Amino acid sequence: MRGEPPAWAPGPAAALLEEAADLLVLHRDFAAALQRCEAGCDSLGPVPGPVPGQESFAEVKCSLCVVGIQALAEMNRWREVLSWVLQYYHVPEHLPPKVLELCLLLYSKVGEPQVMLEVGSSWLRAHGNQRLPEFGSLLELYLAQVLLPLGRFEGAEELVRGCAVFDSEQQLEFLGTIGESRCRWTQQEETRSAAEEQQDPATETLLGVLSQKLLTMLTLLRRALRSMSNHFYLLPYKKMLLATFLLYLVVVRLDPASPTSLPFIYKLVQLFRQAWAAVLPPIHRPPIRD
Repeated sequence: MRGEPPAWAPGPAAALLEEAADLLVLHRDFAAALQRCEAGCDSLGPVPGPVPGQESFAEVKCSLCVVGIQALAEMNRWREVLSWVLQYYHVPEHLPPKVLELCLLLYSKVGEPQVMLEVGSSWLRAHGNQRLPEFGSLLELYLAQVLLPLGRFEGAEELVRGCAVFDSEQQLEFLGTIGESRCRWTQQEETRSAAEEQQDPATETLLGVLSQKLLTMLTLLRRALRSMSNHFYLLPYKKMLLATFLLYLVVVRLDPASPTSLPFIYKLVQLFRQAWAAVLPPIHRPPIRD
């Protein structure tokens, strides 16, 4: 007669893990897969150490979180991933290496590496994690996907020098990688600054040409309005000028949706106001006689 499984056996959680994996891969029911993962993690409670001959609680819990992370990503709920795993591990230092790796890759892929800045640093500085065989690869991944893309070169050097598990040769290798990345970063910044400096004179030149055209157009409009003032003195002059100005924007083909055009349009509006004051002073309407 077969006895009952011991109380520490993760049987229910393992069954939920298998079901969640099937829902994720075969049925692509991501919400149901996430639900099974949450139920499995909740059923585990405090995680004991591994038991010989049995799949350990820690491995099952880690696998449940891996499937849950994938389900959240498939539902475009990647912003919830870090908070979701931390509700089961409570502090970053307790994250399994595989879970930390997935989080680093995920937030780097979506262009939000800063989310993992403090989490990765806390995990890597924990002495217990520095004895794990995955520590070196995770440190390299954290440097490549988080610190270096964010330009945190001093922090990267400090982290490498503070890791006692590396010998001098390994430290020099990592520091060399950091130095190369710093050089590329500096070159990109210089190139970007040079491009911005070249763009400003071109914008000012174009603005000068447009200003002359705008002044000429408003001068002609002023003459036409004055010739009509005896018959149409009640017309809204400012509205007519505004309509003319908007038509001018269409003629010169400015794209208001372009982010680079916004400062230019602002300058053009300022120029329009100056031109208004210069070529079309306020017109005094004749008094209405009884």
